[in-house]
Amino acid sequence: MPDREVTFRGGKGRLFVEAALREGARVVLSAPQAHYLLHVMRARAGDRVRLFNGCEGEWLARIDEAGRRDCALVCERRTAEQEADCDLWLVFAPIKKTPVDYLAQKATELGVSVLQPVFTRRTIVHRLNTERMRANAIEAAEQSGRLTAPEIREPLDLARLLANWPRDRQLLFCDETGGPPILEALSRASAGPWAVLTGPEGGFDESERTIIRAQPATVPASLGARILRADTAALAALAVWQALYGRRNTGPRFRGEAQCGKG
Repeated sequence: MPDREVTFRGGKGRLFVEAALREGARVVLSAPQAHYLLHVMRARAGDRVRLFNGCEGEWLARIDEAGRRDCALVCERRTAEQEADCDLWLVFAPIKKTPVDYLAQKATELGVSVLQPVFTRRTIVHRLNTERMRANAIEAAEQSGRLTAPEIREPLDLARLLANWPRDRQLLFCDETGGPPILEALSRASAGPWAVLTGPEGGFDESERTIIRAQPATVPASLGARILRADTAALAALAVWQALYGRRNTGPRFRGEAQCGKG
């Protein structure tokens, strides 16, 4: 049979790797990736898969070695040039496991460059598996056609985060107590680095709301009259932001060349 390009879930097979990508480069997959490619997707030597590492575009690679537990590929040609990401953070209070997994996946699809969990006074979840979040984000990047995977940061206390907030990064505060409609609030603001801030189940308490609104970069906004779940609120705000700014707000590659050249 002729060599084939492997498909995952009905689309082109894509894998995020840490290795450097260039013509002729040899890439050894991690054990879980090798298992999935060889034993779940039934790929074999000679088949082709698309690889990306967040900074060197997308490459078509041929499976050169396929063992029982390992797999090595050789890069043949670049299929897409690297593009800059939207400079958009999602700052959110952790919620129960399944919604956090869902949020990581969908925020990745919506172009978020950084996922920053924060602990608030009403946060219920106080332990967060950031490696699991990263795995979900990478899977979403592979499926959605992104050429990067978002940075997953360790949780911080809300007050500590705001005390060191970057002066040039506008903060879209999704305030359940009210404010101008989100589209109106965003239309009044300017392009540049942004972050979306959403709270926990039960929302922010009054003292936290005061601190947030006191930030010079804060842009308060309402998501409407209905009470939204925390994950729904985050995704609704991201979708509106993308519709308004989208590719106009691209910035430097957030993970940078530090992720290139490994392996």
